[in-house]
Amino acid sequence: MMLSAFFEDLTKAYQAELEDLQSDSEGNDILTSRLKSKRSQFALMMPMIETDPEMVAVAFHGGVDFTNPQQLTMLLGEEPDDFPAWNDVADAVQFESWAQKLADIALQEPGGERFLITSVCLEYLYEKSNGSYQGVYGHSAHGESDDAVEGVEEDEEDGRDLEIEGADWLAEQGFERLG
Repeated sequence: MMLSAFFEDLTKAYQAELEDLQSDSEGNDILTSRLKSKRSQFALMMPMIETDPEMVAVAFHGGVDFTNPQQLTMLLGEEPDDFPAWNDVADAVQFESWAQKLADIALQEPGGERFLITSVCLEYLYEKSNGSYQGVYGHSAHGESDDAVEGVEEDEEDGRDLEIEGADWLAEQGFERLG
């Protein structure tokens, strides 16, 4: 499955958010109570759906059934500007009654459709990976590397390793060589 850069970034953040909610400082499992608190404050968190959607999306954790996994898998390769309308996606999921109330609140907000698609896709990927997504970073939706330094490790003119050249330059500046 190829994830868009958007979902590649957010998936780890979503997983980390759930892990942060999982336990208190003494190691007690308090995920249920923290999610309940998030759900009760859901309407107040709506201003965050554009900037930190993963922090709000966790409110849906455990409240979504996936009736069309293939459609969700396809959406995971899309960037938000390419998302379809929520009505085109709504049949791919079934919300628990409490989660449907949250979805209704989100849909009243500007950007609510995009947020709901993001939320159900994040929850789908979390469940599909059993909460331990270990995605391969560095792949865009087009299969090209996003690694900005790939291919830069060697100087193209003489093939010298940039690490060696960097160490030489630092030595010239008066720094001691390591190792």
